Amino acid sequence: MADTTPVPRSDAGKDLSQERAAAATPTPQAGPVGESFPKSIAGFGVTFETIFRKIYTEEYPEVKRPTAERYHGRHQLNRHPDGLEKCVGCELCAWACPADAILVEGADNDDTPVEEGGTGRFSPGERYGRVYQINYLRCIFCGLCIEACPTRALTMTNFYELADNNRAALIFTKDQLLAPLQEGMLAPPHPMVEGLEERDYYQGKVDAATSDQREWVAERDAAAAAAEAADASAEGGKPE
Repeated sequence: MADTTPVPRSDAGKDLSQERAAAATPTPQAGPVGESFPKSIAGFGVTFETIFRKIYTEEYPEVKRPTAERYHGRHQLNRHPDGLEKCVGCELCAWACPADAILVEGADNDDTPVEEGGTGRFSPGERYGRVYQINYLRCIFCGLCIEACPTRALTMTNFYELADNNRAALIFTKDQLLAPLQEGMLAPPHPMVEGLEERDYYQGKVDAATSDQREWVAERDAAAAAAEAADASAEGGKPE
């Protein structure tokens, strides 16, 4: 049963309990610096106390403070150990981006020989990211895009110096976002490791590019160089 006993009140209509609580609240007292100054300038006590403290200034950009290990900086598109790209052009990162800062256009890998007009293979599986752009004028570095990536193709680095005086320069393209080639990698397009499937790549069964892949790339580069030389000689032989 609820207690219906009336609460005693003062003449002003306030609860006596509130008055007692207010009376028990200690009144703020001025510090040692505040007591030594007139009340008109006592409010500057904190200012005067901090004036003579040592100032710690970071000499940026000459001296850069290290970031945390999982700092959300500029994005990076990763590669497999043989150089093929991990991005499969699924566009899940673009769908997850709350700022609409990512643009992805996927395309099919083409295993048709180059001499027959094939574009080559850029990633394991069926598709790859033909176009990949991140607009850092919109990006809020929330990290939702890397959480949505199913192949761990997109990660965030510790690089944070992105300021520029040109808005167009802050729209990074695929060439700028791709991780640099490491030892044992070959620049795509080139075939997958013979005898392996797409899942074998994600299971860590590829350590580096094989000799067959290197021979394929060497033949491709030689054919491209020969074609360029033939075009140059043909243009040089034309009458002006």
